[in-house]
Amino acid sequence: MKTFGGQVLFLDRNDINTDEIIPAKYLNESSKEALKPNLLEDLKLPGFDPQKDIPGKGAVVSRANFGCGSSREHAPWAFEVNGINIVIAESFARIFRQNMYNCGMIAAELPAETLDELFREFSKTGASLSVDTEKGLLRFTNRGKEKTVPFVLKDFEKALVEAGGWVEYAARHY
Repeated sequence: MKTFGGQVLFLDRNDINTDEIIPAKYLNESSKEALKPNLLEDLKLPGFDPQKDIPGKGAVVSRANFGCGSSREHAPWAFEVNGINIVIAESFARIFRQNMYNCGMIAAELPAETLDELFREFSKTGASLSVDTEKGLLRFTNRGKEKTVPFVLKDFEKALVEAGGWVEYAARHY
């Protein structure tokens, strides 16, 4: 099973949609690798520069309704090819969330109050995240600060993550 976490990219906005995650003009690409340089290129956030802010990140923390808009696997693929395999938000669009698990990645939901605290304490500090899928724990650290937060990983979601995604899960079970 892959390791989840790493340096955290904080995106402080609700309703980040799939067109902002990977613009529709790239949906004809035939490989995940071709999506890599275009992740979040249309996302407008003050001070955010995708070319500077994405490299080296392994996790995203955002707000509510993440991944809304058009349904497409390309959005999770663009994160995956950039080394980001967990997105944490208050809520997710249903199809985006399922596509994350179908790709063997994690879409973890946390209460708004917990996200507020994470943004306050860690968003400007270059925080790191480690994920314990067995215990359902997210551990944020930086500059002597540490916060451990529980998250729910349902049995089937955990099975998909452990298998590496839906295709691998199906190959083992059907």
